[in-house]
Amino acid sequence: MNQYNKFIIQLKELIGSENIENDVPMKNHTTFKVGGNSDIMVTPETYEQVRDIIKLCKNSSISYFVMGKGSNILVKDGGIRGVVIKLTKLDKIQIDNDIVTAQAGASLISLSLKTAKKSLTGLEFASGIPGSVGGAVAMNAGAYGGDISKIIVSAVVIDDNLNIVKINRNELELSYRDSVVLKKGYVVLEAVFKLEKGNIDEINSTISDLTRRRKEKQPLEYASAGSTFKRPEGYYAGKLIQDSGLKGYSIGDAEVSEKHSGFIINKGNASAADLLSLISYVQKSVYKKFNVKLETEVKIIGED
Repeated sequence: MNQYNKFIIQLKELIGSENIENDVPMKNHTTFKVGGNSDIMVTPETYEQVRDIIKLCKNSSISYFVMGKGSNILVKDGGIRGVVIKLTKLDKIQIDNDIVTAQAGASLISLSLKTAKKSLTGLEFASGIPGSVGGAVAMNAGAYGGDISKIIVSAVVIDDNLNIVKINRNELELSYRDSVVLKKGYVVLEAVFKLEKGNIDEINSTISDLTRRRKEKQPLEYASAGSTFKRPEGYYAGKLIQDSGLKGYSIGDAEVSEKHSGFIINKGNASAADLLSLISYVQKSVYKKFNVKLETEVKIIGED
């Protein structure tokens, strides 16, 4: 860590030593439960701290990666050089009538349940998505016919000039699992949603129904990052994988789920290398059989 000595001194001046950790096992910070260590992890508590950390990284020529709850990333076994900026301390949620403001590190599940208690409808689809608001906006997260683009009003982001700015729904350019955030490398700090007043019993019934469907169809008992692949146009990834005869196929403890072929799971002791090998094998097999390229929805980061 000697190469970081001066950098860490500057970091402590920005955010305090209690918000800085060294040599952090990423398997403890991702839902896949794999990955080597990150050199440094920081947990900022204000939007300005996030911006200032990024500015310091850039000025010090140190790489950085911004994350939320780690539900859609696969960290390689060699870990992450540089700094991981984890936004989970930015988790405030404010509800004013039908307008909901949530910080980037807020849990989507928590957000969905809190709005349901206020008889607000529109976020039921998110009641089982284990990610954070920032990642959900960046990826335009969705499920069961709902997605972020249908309810979002605006977002506060750090743009590519390191300014903290507010951008509206149209400027977010939300599409299937994509947005201007991903295209331009913005960092989401906050999002504003407009929901509708609804019947609390109907809202809770919808959430219960979606929870039941998830438990029946998804391998929630195993570590995973949700759907591993994006849906190819005109197809369903899970069906292509199943029709390629890959349901239950495994490499080490990495397995194509028996319950849902669109999920690659860690049955307990998989390495990132096992998961990556299986992802690659699935992609090649599906392409060979159907001439369809599967793109990962999961973000793969780190070093081998």
